[in-house]
Amino acid sequence: MVTAGSVEGITGAPGTERPPVRAFLGMGTNLGDRRRYLLDAVAAIPEVRAVSPVYETDPVGGPEQDAYLNIVVELWTRRTPRQLLELCHELEQAAQRVREVRWGPRTLDVDVVWIDGVVLEDLELTIPHPRAHQRNFVMRPLFDLDPIIDLPGWDPEAAFGDVENLGPLA
Repeated sequence: MVTAGSVEGITGAPGTERPPVRAFLGMGTNLGDRRRYLLDAVAAIPEVRAVSPVYETDPVGGPEQDAYLNIVVELWTRRTPRQLLELCHELEQAAQRVREVRWGPRTLDVDVVWIDGVVLEDLELTIPHPRAHQRNFVMRPLFDLDPIIDLPGWDPEAAFGDVENLGPLA
């Protein structure tokens, strides 16, 4: 298992690139052209290998707001965890996300949910995502891509949020 102290420096043998790893990003949107924001974000990531169906979900926490569209995207990437976090922020900026209210409405929210073999916890990034296992809007699309993934703490009876599968993103 790779730990926080060792993952940033992985490059493989001298003269080789870092081997690709599987990672999952969660995406959600509840403002504007929701489907377009998701399509544009997925199109901007060259390492995408699979995209879950779209789920419409009730908001969890935060102020009163409209329903979200959520997906999970599977990547095979050479990016480090920090580089994936930077990618998430770049995608949100491209969608003109404004951070005014915690868990408030947004054009696009992108989170690093999982990276194979990585456990990391610091002030900026926690992998696996610390609340993914509590949220059906993350877990249902994640299980569409990997039905046997072992996300710590997952209990389908305890997870909250109603979800409706709307089918493929495209």
